[in-house]
Amino acid sequence: MILRLAAALGLLLSLAGCITPPVSENADLGDFRLGYNIVQANGVKQGPFSRTVTGPELTGAMEQALETRLARYNGDGLYHIGVSIGGYVLAQPGLPLVYTPKSALIFEVNVYDNQTQQRLNAEPKQFTAFEGLENTAPIVGSGIVRGKEEQLANLTRNGAAQVETWLKQNPDWFVAEPGQTRMNISRSELRARSAAAVSSGGGIPAN
Repeated sequence: MILRLAAALGLLLSLAGCITPPVSENADLGDFRLGYNIVQANGVKQGPFSRTVTGPELTGAMEQALETRLARYNGDGLYHIGVSIGGYVLAQPGLPLVYTPKSALIFEVNVYDNQTQQRLNAEPKQFTAFEGLENTAPIVGSGIVRGKEEQLANLTRNGAAQVETWLKQNPDWFVAEPGQTRMNISRSELRARSAAAVSSGGGIPAN
């Protein structure tokens, strides 16, 4: 994982220029409605020259970012998101113009259809998130101008946007079945069930 973090950071010059797309008011993703939003950080690897972040800080930030991005979709289906954070680098303060460390977050995602209880993606989808062009500080470095909370918020916000884009690239996953009825369940109940599943060490809970 450390080697992958280093390789990911090596791609920063070509990828960090991506600007995180804003959260659109026009939310349309077919039958998609966010079910369980479960983020785990078991055995996560801290990359070189990184600030230290706790597991709860990582999972909490990612859960919030995914909630903001995906909970606005209101299809009749119910789809669960499972995330495993594998590694991170939160840049420490460097030397302006000499050494400006970069931040990155590596994680894997699975999507499950509540109706069939099946995973929709054949293999876990891996993402590498950076802070984004609008959040970079190329002269002095992110570690000097931002605290770790802001760095982590930028990383998870960009990561959640990548997940949303991936879901939109797979519209065939979110097509309603004939005669399908909407399951009435609140976001607060779904969040509570997700939290209970994580605290018990389980996976996606069954309805």
